[in-house]
Amino acid sequence: MRSDLSEAARELADVAGTEEYEGRKQEWTAILLGELEKARGIQRDFPSLQHREVEQAVFGTFLHSQPIGQKALTRDLLVLLGHTRPDKIELEQALRRWSEESWFLDDADLSDATTAPDGQRPLPKAWRLGSRPNLKQMHHDARPRVEGFVEDKLVHDILALKSLTAGANAAGARVHNLPSRPSEVEDDGQFHFVILGPSAASDPGKPTAEARRILEETTASDRPRVSKNAVVCVVPSRDGLEAARDAVRDYLGWEDVRDQLKGQPLDPVREEMLATFVDKAREKIPGAIRQAYSVVVTLSAKGEIEAFKITVESEPLFTLVKKDKRARIQDTAVSADALLPDGPYDLWKGETARRVKDLVGAFAERADLPKMLNRQAILDTLVAGCQAGTLVMRQTRPDRSVRTFWREVPDDSALKDPGLEAVLPEESTLGDLNHSLLAPGKLPGLWQRDDVSVMDIVAYFAGGHVVKVEKEGYEEPVVIPRAERGVVGAAIASAVRAGELWLTSGPASILTEEVPAGLLTDDAILQAPPKPISPLELVPDTLPDAWSGDTTSALALSVALSKKLGKNLPWPTVRDAIDGVLRARLLERSLDSGAWPCGWTGAQAVKLQVPRVAPPLPKPPEPKSQPGVRAAEADLDTGEIQDLADNIATIKAAATAAGCTIRFRVLVALSGKDALPEGAIERINRALADASPKLQLR
Repeated sequence: MRSDLSEAARELADVAGTEEYEGRKQEWTAILLGELEKARGIQRDFPSLQHREVEQAVFGTFLHSQPIGQKALTRDLLVLLGHTRPDKIELEQALRRWSEESWFLDDADLSDATTAPDGQRPLPKAWRLGSRPNLKQMHHDARPRVEGFVEDKLVHDILALKSLTAGANAAGARVHNLPSRPSEVEDDGQFHFVILGPSAASDPGKPTAEARRILEETTASDRPRVSKNAVVCVVPSRDGLEAARDAVRDYLGWEDVRDQLKGQPLDPVREEMLATFVDKAREKIPGAIRQAYSVVVTLSAKGEIEAFKITVESEPLFTLVKKDKRARIQDTAVSADALLPDGPYDLWKGETARRVKDLVGAFAERADLPKMLNRQAILDTLVAGCQAGTLVMRQTRPDRSVRTFWREVPDDSALKDPGLEAVLPEESTLGDLNHSLLAPGKLPGLWQRDDVSVMDIVAYFAGGHVVKVEKEGYEEPVVIPRAERGVVGAAIASAVRAGELWLTSGPASILTEEVPAGLLTDDAILQAPPKPISPLELVPDTLPDAWSGDTTSALALSVALSKKLGKNLPWPTVRDAIDGVLRARLLERSLDSGAWPCGWTGAQAVKLQVPRVAPPLPKPPEPKSQPGVRAAEADLDTGEIQDLADNIATIKAAATAAGCTIRFRVLVALSGKDALPEGAIERINRALADASPKLQLR
């Protein structure tokens, strides 16, 4: 196909060139050669156009554009080209391509073709070839001029694109955006999500040296990275990077065109078109960068550095990488059972004790393990295993003494100790035993009845003891670690002193007190502390065995209460009850009483009596709210009591009709400034007895 003008065409171009526009002649020959070259390129993409239809359109538009100011209507061009019977759809697509690529079609006519709702741009209504370059040619010429600014602008826009790192930090990753050297990515076992710059662009299966260095080195090539499995890099693909550079180049080219036209008079049409071109070019850059960052470089399960391509979608880049199984990123917690020797990760290597930091760090160092997003979650899982009793944690102090933690959370100083070990229970000997674990119901299989002997607890920690624990519908055997008798005894004594266990041995009954030496014999009994004793249980009517007339002693109360319970009560429990009854003024100390409070040895000297002036009776407890029960309570004077008596029949009839029962509880209280005369009390009691023998002043 010829790339030059025919003699007739050249003659016509020369004739048109004799006309001056804006004081100078036009180079129509060069303009036509450029436009016809574009037409031939378009025709190659539309095989059905066999008769050089686009070239005909170019020359026809040239003719219709003479003299300057004239133009061809779209209908004129279609009629001109119709004699070859071209495919209408392909012809319109080809003409539309020419309108988009032409450098000399007038901008004003092209702007009339507004985009349709379906996104297609219709053909312009008119076509005119001008002698002045349009905005597209100016942009084409500007692109090479801005080449030196493309890389800086690209790096700036990569740093500004938040979707590349969105969600990574919140998920527990440490984010690095365009680090310049491997040392900027710490080798600390934490998960690192790294966005590398254009110089690290890679193809799938071919990671560049720069990307490999981030995974292999730290501060120098002779200082290899230990935690390789904790680093995931994302780099641009080579073809995607070129597309992103081209988008930046387009934008900078349009900005250059705008700079060229500053200060020049622009018609509103060209000004609006230029602003549109600039905005659209700017908007394409983020999408091009997102599409470019599609290659993940990380350590494979085989320990090799691999580069694989992901499909870029609307979700943030980190989310897409995390979802890809090849990245092997795990954001869920690991169960404590999975960290044990028979778990899926083989962390113990046949050993019975491992340093906690080694167990935590293994996920960052070993390629066959998943990449854990949250390193702290692994430590938390080990601590939870210690708290649940599946592991024992052991800390060796500088003086070589040992602290152990079992079914409790180690303190911060222990967790920060790099020498802290996790030990299997069956291979552990506890140097410390938290006394609160001995309380009833805390340890599985220890409290089979309401009380246990010291020997039972010693045997529980003798080593090799296995108990069954209910777990999600099945029973799991749990090994109890060994503890020396001295450690167990110290824990028992602490539990008794803390009021968590009640110790009885023969006549001895100990609670919230130091256990005397020699009392922790094999047959000593431990049980839950007795319930608090109500002050009302100490008054003569409730505990008559402790009273001799109106007087008693603290010792007598203790003996009577123990007899009633069937066990020797610990003195602190009795002492608290006596304190309560004295504060309630239900009893008082006699004039010849010993000092109070006192220990067990002084209990015989503490004398108690019923107060000579009766204190106000305690207000009856508020009735507990129960379904279907309502209660009323009030202080009534004599007249109100008579009114109540008059209405008793009516109240009872209403309750019976409703299918309910009604009950009356009466409290009669007599008080005076001085001691109540006995004669008056007797007369009142006789009157009360006429109503009911149950009503008596006491």
